[in-house]
Amino acid sequence: MSTIKIIPLGGVRENGKNMYAVEVDEDIFVLDCGLMYPETELLGIDVVIPDFSYLEENRNRVTGVFLTHGHEDAIGALPYFLQKFDVPVFGTELTIAFAKLFVEKDSQVSTFDDYHIIDENTEIEFGDVIASFFRTTHTIPDSVGIALKTTEGSIVYTGDFKFDQSAKPMYQSNLSRIADIGKDNVLALLSDSSEAESPVENISDLKVAEEVLDTFQNANGRIIVASVASNILRIQQVLDAAQKSHKKIFITGSNLEKIVQIAMQLNKLQLPSEDLIVPVADIEKYDDQQIVVLETGATGEPIKTLSRMAKGKHTQVNIKEGDLVYIVTSPSTAMEVTVAQTENLIYRAGGTVKHISDNLKASGHATPNDLKLMINLIKPTYFIPVQGQYRMLSAHAKLAHEVGMSYKNIFIPGKGDIMEYKNNRMHVAGQVTVGNTMVDGIGIGDIGNIVLRDRKLLSEDGIFVAVVTINRRKSKIISGPEVMTRGFVYVKDNTDLVNQSNEIIRKVVEENLSRKEFEWSRLKQEIRDALNKHLFEQTRRRPVILPIIMETSSRNRRN
Repeated sequence: MSTIKIIPLGGVRENGKNMYAVEVDEDIFVLDCGLMYPETELLGIDVVIPDFSYLEENRNRVTGVFLTHGHEDAIGALPYFLQKFDVPVFGTELTIAFAKLFVEKDSQVSTFDDYHIIDENTEIEFGDVIASFFRTTHTIPDSVGIALKTTEGSIVYTGDFKFDQSAKPMYQSNLSRIADIGKDNVLALLSDSSEAESPVENISDLKVAEEVLDTFQNANGRIIVASVASNILRIQQVLDAAQKSHKKIFITGSNLEKIVQIAMQLNKLQLPSEDLIVPVADIEKYDDQQIVVLETGATGEPIKTLSRMAKGKHTQVNIKEGDLVYIVTSPSTAMEVTVAQTENLIYRAGGTVKHISDNLKASGHATPNDLKLMINLIKPTYFIPVQGQYRMLSAHAKLAHEVGMSYKNIFIPGKGDIMEYKNNRMHVAGQVTVGNTMVDGIGIGDIGNIVLRDRKLLSEDGIFVAVVTINRRKSKIISGPEVMTRGFVYVKDNTDLVNQSNEIIRKVVEENLSRKEFEWSRLKQEIRDALNKHLFEQTRRRPVILPIIMETSSRNRRN
């Protein structure tokens, strides 16, 4: 009898950063390895990745990484993971190709080559565990779910999915395969919850393609299409619509060009005609009515690039009077404020904005009816909603209950929760320590809460610097205090405040110099405390206070 543990290391009670550890006796199977784009308050942070600490403590037990699809929320953290672990990576042809694209950008792991391409017919034995896969429908081809068959039953993870009866063959779910898995004792189902609380069901992608074509045919000027780089389905719809409406495609950004090139080489993206895509350098040779600019951001999110275009700071294409900006993706919730600000900039530049979601529900994630169908097909004993904020997980739990599952067999996990199956029962058996690892530039995990707090304070109330030079031997101030501020007050207009602050600093320094025992740390802390109280009383602001105390000696030096 095997002991089984399921531990979400990311992807629950948040959007993105999917990573789930499934332990079967001594083996650990890692399902997905994704990143998350930062929320607004994470100032300066590029991306957020899972905390690998628990896996590092058990590195000899990690069997491999199993990827469901080629989006950043499933593969984006792989370069950082491979810096710490030398284990095989399993995924479909396109997923592995995109994973390599991510990994090869990182010089530390660019030579990694332990990739294994799988498909829905693949079965891999790992002792008593058999890993197999099933085709799912998503906004990228080659998406799969994962089934780990154990002696106690299968652990099934859907990855991102939806059901669409009119999906093209490359995107179709294999319903018979899913049903077969459900006939063979599924112990637990981990299922995508991103759209569990949606009041509207998804429209078919056939209708989405018609909407894109209609928009293209009715546009009077240039069309700037903003899409996530790896949303291959949407890019295909844009290419098809451009061909049918007699327009040309101009791609901005090398990242998108590489993704399109890889997808076409693997026949996952079909180019309707050889002359459809034109180099962006030739854009001035065409009339505005012929132009479709396809753009994404460097990290896959297109909104920040649109902002540069609206400000006239893009190196290739800028928004002008008469342009239609067509946003064909659903930006993450972390980008909502940025989206609103960017739309304002676009209108000021003379353009207009249209969202594909204005007229229809076009998500790559399953809505309630699809979610209930998946549960009915898989027939799990235990159900674990994943991939989404708590309210989404809770809504998914209610859907599971609606189709007959008992709440005692439904677990709404937090990051690090251990759901253990032992002695014929699953229960929460404690937690492992799991946090967020923040990536800022080349720094990985070196930004903590204190640094983020200081960045927030700096962005809101600025910095207040106090400089004093002292001679400890003579117990006197040699020069200063001198005050400098940035983002707090304009010094020339607040001379009274500055003079009062100088007196406070002088008094604190002199008191410390008069003591028999002089401590640098105590002097700086007392300056901070005294200034913090005074500045808050006078301004109701709390700037970051930085005391700089320098020491000099009066002894003459001979050359």
